[in-house]
Amino acid sequence: MTIKKRMTLLFFVDSFIVFISIYLGYFFLHPFINVFANEMLLISAITIQIAHHFFAWRYGLYRKAWAYASIGELKSIFKAVTLTIAVVAIVQFAITQDIYIRALALTWMLHILLIGGSRMSWRLMRHTVIQHNGAAATRTMVVGAGQAGTMVARQLLQNPESGMQPVLFIDDDRSKSGLEIFGIKVFNGTNSIPDLVKDNRIEKIVIAIPSMSKLAMANLTKICIETGVKTQQIPRIEDLMTGKVSVNDMRDVKTEDLLGRDEIELDLKAIADKLTNKTILVTGAGGSIGSEICRQVSQFRPKRLVLLGHGENSIYHIDRELRKKVASDTEIVSIIADVQDRHRIFDIVSEYKPDVMYHAAAHKHVPLMEANPMEAVKNNIFGTKNVAEAADIFGVPYFVMISTDKAVNPPNVMGATKRFAEMIVQNLAKDSQTKFAAVRFGNVLGSRGSVVPLFREQIKRGGPVTVTDPEMTRYFMTIPEASSLVIQAGTLAAGGEVFVLDMGEPVKIVDLAKNLIKLSGYSEDEIKIEFSGMRPGEKLFEELLNENEVQSGYIFPKIHMGKATPITKTEMEDVIGKLPDMSDEEVKDTLVGLANRKSVQRKDRVTTV
Repeated sequence: MTIKKRMTLLFFVDSFIVFISIYLGYFFLHPFINVFANEMLLISAITIQIAHHFFAWRYGLYRKAWAYASIGELKSIFKAVTLTIAVVAIVQFAITQDIYIRALALTWMLHILLIGGSRMSWRLMRHTVIQHNGAAATRTMVVGAGQAGTMVARQLLQNPESGMQPVLFIDDDRSKSGLEIFGIKVFNGTNSIPDLVKDNRIEKIVIAIPSMSKLAMANLTKICIETGVKTQQIPRIEDLMTGKVSVNDMRDVKTEDLLGRDEIELDLKAIADKLTNKTILVTGAGGSIGSEICRQVSQFRPKRLVLLGHGENSIYHIDRELRKKVASDTEIVSIIADVQDRHRIFDIVSEYKPDVMYHAAAHKHVPLMEANPMEAVKNNIFGTKNVAEAADIFGVPYFVMISTDKAVNPPNVMGATKRFAEMIVQNLAKDSQTKFAAVRFGNVLGSRGSVVPLFREQIKRGGPVTVTDPEMTRYFMTIPEASSLVIQAGTLAAGGEVFVLDMGEPVKIVDLAKNLIKLSGYSEDEIKIEFSGMRPGEKLFEELLNENEVQSGYIFPKIHMGKATPITKTEMEDVIGKLPDMSDEEVKDTLVGLANRKSVQRKDRVTTV
């Protein structure tokens, strides 16, 4: 029905209601008198018609969507009717110096009941239609019976096109247990979710507790996905309330939701002092970490952001993305260059004179680098040497290298080359005006080469999901979290530090695979897990610091400072000079041996073994 037709219908319905209300009110008091012969009553009837339509228009009674009526709409009816009766009383008193108080009181009551009833019938009709259609809708459990949960339930009830029918609430607040909200019963205890899902044939779970801590949310999410039912989370409550998004924008639970990591609190002032109105250069800017560093750096309004990468397609995409988002006073410069090209790198650093450099370019795939050790050497060692020495020679104030937990006691070429790259940076820091630092962290969810995209691809194909070993564990964090802490660590650099990010508790890869299977809506019977055996160069367990590097406490929340000791500058230069002429096996033995060298403390001296 168009708005014009609806307003016309309501106008005539109201006209009938207000006309009959005043005559019924008088008739109930004087049933044996001809009410239509009373002139004052006729004047009152005309007055109530005019006054009602005026106040109905004033309070929007003809413009409201009564199918979604609530307390606000009832208040509007109360105000319009009360003021209408007040006007009639004034007219009666002006003409007769008397007011038909009892008749007007009954008229007011009938007016409220009939006008309110006519409007609420619209909502009742819609609710009945929704319930009828809800038989084919997805039976949905709403976790959380607070403000967010009730808002979600209301929107689902009012929007049958969502395809979801809320059938029960679950909440840990005992005072709500047994209550009904919109006719939906509230059950107590999130631990009872598995039983309630089975008993009520639940097909979808919506988690609607936006105020819950990350750790508690992770535990709750695990309970929900263990049921095998599709689980979703609501958008931010502020966005729901302001209408920016609706329940149709609910998102599926992601792998990172299961990590239970709290929000990072950064020292924004320190970061802004280093980045705002400065020139920032990021190598590997098209990669997972490099591109996220660019996104986060751009929020601090640098003067110039230089995106340096070897892959033109990835640089093209991050360039396009940033140009749509960054402030107009930030210049975006995209450069295709290889960090192995020493002259090109020196020319770039000399031309743009960056204030901060983030070195994220590297080869990171363990089995591939195990099969191609010289490529790891050229990119991770010589590439880092080129970029770091350019920073030193041209006086770049700050240089941050992205390292890896695989640099700790590495059995593989990739980890060994990254540890050697750390040593290059540490040695340069001894005599340089540039403040060099390296930042170590483990795996990032969703990055290129990560197991998560691989598992998703295998699940999409119907399985099996291949895990190397049932005991293999890794540290995980999200790409935005890792990038934020890298930027923060850069503000702490004094020269030569190896910062280590707090990765939380290690996660078994097989558990990650199981969670992804459930998050994708399958059971382990439908998508099998197969163990393929460890690949060349892999370890069962990763470390962030070895026993000689451990330093207790944090220098900043979630950031440790390691005590990694480099080899001497003379030995490092000697090894670098010999690497190009070594065989693949010699490269591996040399670098792995150096990376795993330990310092042994004795009473009279320190020796290296």
